[in-house]
Amino acid sequence: MEVILLERVEKLGQMGDVVSVKDGFARNFLLPQKKALRATANNKAAFEADRARLEAENLERKTEAEKVAAAMADVKVVMIRAAGESGQLYGSVSSRDIAEAVSEAGVGINRSQVVLDRAIKTLGLHDVVIRLHPEVAETVVVNIARSADEAETQFSTGAAVVASDDEDDFDADNEFIEDVADEDVAAAAGEEVEEAAEEVAADETEEETTEA
Repeated sequence: MEVILLERVEKLGQMGDVVSVKDGFARNFLLPQKKALRATANNKAAFEADRARLEAENLERKTEAEKVAAAMADVKVVMIRAAGESGQLYGSVSSRDIAEAVSEAGVGINRSQVVLDRAIKTLGLHDVVIRLHPEVAETVVVNIARSADEAETQFSTGAAVVASDDEDDFDADNEFIEDVADEDVAAAAGEEVEEAAEEVAADETEEETTEA
């Protein structure tokens, strides 16, 4: 299907471009979202007659979006969530959660502006794109941590606060050492019992010899 774009659409074109797209994409997304019109002769004529107004409105929206993007550059988004030692969240963080967190941080946005392919399920610093306008986007760093202190540490180090493989190995080594120590203690105790038994047997033999 051929359509006329009413705004910039990533990987398709700019406002006013006539492009060919799959029918399903047009019917399910472009047309109902008012991002395009069917490229009929009447629609082409109507668009050209109204192009100046549409471009002016688009420029105004773009200018406003650029102001929001500039304000968003200083925003720090911290989200406190429960998670295991490996950094896996007990749950997930969705686009709605991020929109609410960004809004609470001082820049009002809605969930449809959050570009998120899938929910976030791990601690750490996550780059999330906020689409403020078809031609304006800003990336915010979403810091997901178990506490405010851990969030500060993650901001300073750039890495999630999780149990490292070295720590796991250290714990495993400690458990091995403790097991070996326990075995040594048990072995030593066993040796002492055997020595005591031998001494008792020797004493009994000596007594029997003396009596004889």
